[in-house]
Amino acid sequence: MLPEGWVRKPLSACAKFVSGGTPSKGNDAYWGGEFPWITAKDMKTLWLKKAGLGLTDQGRSAATIVPSGSILTLTRGMTLLKDFPVCLAGRELAFNQDIKALLPHGDVDSTFLAYQLIANKQNVLNLVDTAGHGTGRLDTELLKGLLIDLPPLPEQRQIAAGLATWDKAIAIAERLLVNSRQQKLSLLSKTLCIPAAVSEVSDRDRSGSLPPSVRAGIPKLPRTPAGWERVHLGKYLREVNRPVMLEPEREYTLVTVKRSRGGVHRREVLHGGEVKTRTQFIVKTGDFLISKRQIVHGACGIVPSELDGAVVSNEYAVMNADDGIDLDFLRHLSESIYFQQTCFHSSIGVHVEKMIFKTERWLAWPFNIPPLHEQRRIVEVLDAATAEVTAIERQLGALKLEKHALMQQLLTGKRRVHLLEPAEAAGP
Repeated sequence: MLPEGWVRKPLSACAKFVSGGTPSKGNDAYWGGEFPWITAKDMKTLWLKKAGLGLTDQGRSAATIVPSGSILTLTRGMTLLKDFPVCLAGRELAFNQDIKALLPHGDVDSTFLAYQLIANKQNVLNLVDTAGHGTGRLDTELLKGLLIDLPPLPEQRQIAAGLATWDKAIAIAERLLVNSRQQKLSLLSKTLCIPAAVSEVSDRDRSGSLPPSVRAGIPKLPRTPAGWERVHLGKYLREVNRPVMLEPEREYTLVTVKRSRGGVHRREVLHGGEVKTRTQFIVKTGDFLISKRQIVHGACGIVPSELDGAVVSNEYAVMNADDGIDLDFLRHLSESIYFQQTCFHSSIGVHVEKMIFKTERWLAWPFNIPPLHEQRRIVEVLDAATAEVTAIERQLGALKLEKHALMQQLLTGKRRVHLLEPAEAAGP
């Protein structure tokens, strides 16, 4: 049942649909200007003002232009197989044929309607099918039939303003997170005296298929800082094997290692009789664990205390060390480009997703290692930087969850906003 004063309309009754297009790519006079021409690649934020490609004045005359405040939705592309991007035009702009623009009618607030479309993302994705070549396709007529709940216009604007405030807070937290991560990478490079790698998501090649470890050329180790030693890791690290005979009725904790140095985590708990791979090995607190099939994607980490006694298959290399190296130092060292490159060059296979890590090859690579007391000071500094990043990530996650819950309440009328009287809106 709709709240008092609300109405339910199909999307076609809320906005006019406008199709985009592509000015001739063969006409150089159309391209290279400053006027934004939006494609799916640009639809990463709610408000859009810039694009990867720009039109000249001539190109603009050959394109479809929509005003500031228009809503852009993707109706064709691979992205639709997993997401439904919705954006608001922050200025006049053009867009391609994979996108539809919605120009809200006078009784509909554009920002409110954009939030309603975002809230209905799953319903829209249920309408997506695939074209013959596997590309996602959203039938415009089906999209036009999507039902939208609308309160009176003043309430729409109040709701939109409230949610926009949350978006601003989220945007601030996202900028803080970017800065914090950049500071950590800079600190890591300085303390380890070796270039840090950026995240796998942002450091892909242009095809988007290769991890940061895959780079042209043989890994080159920077010069050895004064007081450090240049050694093969095999001097300090050793692979340990603690085989276990699985008992059918006993429970065992199986672990996994996440990509991009995401750490060691519990995968599942099974009875011995349910474990398909019979050859298993015990891991202990503090072991350095490497996934032999996923290390090219940065899958390595230290076993936490809560997973002491868990088991892994021989798809993992379990490393331990003597007093010459702190494994927490190795954990931070794993975030360097050089470390990741050596892992790739120590793996064999015909495809990056099917490569197998060879421990003995990797242990033969040289590394610059500081004295143990200096390693521990470095660990303290980098752990503090990591804790700051983690705190901001949690804050950002909490903001997004709270905004999502608020959207569900405000956009359905379960929670009503206080409408300002004219005197209140005008202020004292």
